[in-house]
Amino acid sequence: MTTKGQLLKSASVVALVTVISRICGYLRDQRIALLLGTSPAADSFILAFRIPGLIRRMAGEGSLGASFIPVFAGYLHNESRPQAWAFARKVFWDVAFALAIVALLGVVFSRQVIDLLTVFGAHQAHWELAVYLNRIIFPAVLFIGLAAVAASILNSFHVFGLPAATPIFFNLSLIACSFAVIYRPILRWAPAEYRSPAVALAVGILLGGVVQFALQIPALARRGMKFWPRFSVSDAGVRKVGRLAAPAFFGMGVYQINMVIDTIFAASSRMPEGSITSLYVADRVMQLVLGSYAIAMSTALLPAMSHQWAAGQWSEMKRTFGFSLRVVSFITVPAAVGLILLRQPIIQVLFQHGRFTSASTALTTRALFYYSLGLPAFAGVKLIAPMYYSTQDTATPARTGAYALGLNIALNTIFMLFFFRTLSNGSPALASSIAAYFNFGALFFLFRKRYGRLGGRGLLQSLCKIAACSAGMGFAAYAALRFAAFEGARTLLVQIGFLVGIIAAAAAAYFALAWLLRCEELGEFFLLLRRTETAPAVETGA
Repeated sequence: MTTKGQLLKSASVVALVTVISRICGYLRDQRIALLLGTSPAADSFILAFRIPGLIRRMAGEGSLGASFIPVFAGYLHNESRPQAWAFARKVFWDVAFALAIVALLGVVFSRQVIDLLTVFGAHQAHWELAVYLNRIIFPAVLFIGLAAVAASILNSFHVFGLPAATPIFFNLSLIACSFAVIYRPILRWAPAEYRSPAVALAVGILLGGVVQFALQIPALARRGMKFWPRFSVSDAGVRKVGRLAAPAFFGMGVYQINMVIDTIFAASSRMPEGSITSLYVADRVMQLVLGSYAIAMSTALLPAMSHQWAAGQWSEMKRTFGFSLRVVSFITVPAAVGLILLRQPIIQVLFQHGRFTSASTALTTRALFYYSLGLPAFAGVKLIAPMYYSTQDTATPARTGAYALGLNIALNTIFMLFFFRTLSNGSPALASSIAAYFNFGALFFLFRKRYGRLGGRGLLQSLCKIAACSAGMGFAAYAALRFAAFEGARTLLVQIGFLVGIIAAAAAAYFALAWLLRCEELGEFFLLLRRTETAPAVETGA
């Protein structure tokens, strides 16, 4: 099979499973919004989950794999299989030891963690619930990290389905804990002042982390992984992973780190109540697109390009990147336009229930508008970073990520001080979007400078066609929204019908324009869908 075919095959498996995971994730977030709305308890829960969630999202989106997979690929190419497994076992137990320490410190210094996240916020008593929830959630980082190690090993063998499916069970754990039949017994052992559904949701996060790791153990064992303890900090391979890990963790996860920065500024006493939750919900809506396509392609890219680099196929690696960027842009650019135009009906249909009121919708749509502006850049960073990591260069993405982080902090400060009346709780989202464009541009320029052309002219031609199709689609979506009179719909079922019809009309317009302009990506996108339909035939490691 060609590299393009293998990449589409792998990405389609990840995309299919990720779509299911995102649906479960939406149901999870909908339950959180229903129970907590944008109340102080909701903000406390999001704060407590922010650091463990940062580790979970960074690990799940390839941050750990960025340092491990290229080195492990070298072992598989150049060493015997027993040596490769001995190396993997050492990394596994070294990571387990390090994460156990992090988890313990997170529990012991829970108050200091919350103080850090609310440095611009209200008085400490306002966040006492967040401190308590953080102590429950933080031990989950141990199991989340080990699940990421397991996923990296399986991805190295081109097994993508099972690792991509484990977040489904993570989400199901939270959903189960959101129902009264489960959360009421849990609340009985909580102190009276903390008896909120948020406590049961925190227990669900911890349970979900355990399940996420445990599901992958049988697949690892079948492929030769032994689990008896074996530590080593002197092994050459382990030391190499260690040198690559810190910058890879930062570079690959700069988007998630920026989300933490956004949370810190959203906790400011100047921000309206519920700003933290509004940013979280807006990000989750955007992740329905970003996770389904960009992260799926990124997950498949790193092993493919690592093997290409190990085999000396540098030109093929650059062509693989260009192909991936075009296919993902074909989805993310029109998706950004759609989210901007339809943000209010989308949030209203998906979340405006229970304690999530029309005021909560207004807060969230403002944040979603500014996050959507950066969607193509967020996706681009997810694709270009693995090209660096496949060459075992984790320092460059870390440096550009540090500059992007500094830019995000500076813009957040400027927006909060001088443009708060205009931007309000949308200012952190706008700062992150601008920083993402800077990050992608810097990474693209530096790689081209070092390794030669990346087919920029062809990419620009494709992006111009995609932009033209997206503009036409946007006009169709706007006209359909005005014609449908969504605001006049009185029942949720009618609103859902209107929204589905508008999205279908906009998608039809986009694909029709893409066909008229002969966009090459249209055929590749439908090839991806056809491979998704046959995905059950692909090994998933289950």
